[in-house]
Amino acid sequence: MKTGIVSTVGLVAMIAALTGCVDRANAPVLVPVASPVNPPDIAHSLCVSDANAMYDEADRQYDLRAQMTGHRDAVEKETNASGAARRQYLSCIASQGYRPLYAN
Repeated sequence: MKTGIVSTVGLVAMIAALTGCVDRANAPVLVPVASPVNPPDIAHSLCVSDANAMYDEADRQYDLRAQMTGHRDAVEKETNASGAARRQYLSCIASQGYRPLYAN
């Protein structure tokens, strides 16, 4: 029983220590421009997951196009996929009623 309590306390301490490692420095500040329904953190999480799905889809579409044309370029593939993800994030966050402001 004592071992279980000690391991639980150790796990909680480790989680608390690792929580400070989450990097939010590059996350945008979301400014409400309409009447948003969701809080900024929830809207950001929803839109990041949409952007990740769009990145995967653009990556898959590039592979299919490359099979047909025989042209493969890793830089072009990454540029297309990241651009599609960024456009998806911006349109999603705008539909949530926010405008992202980036530090740099």
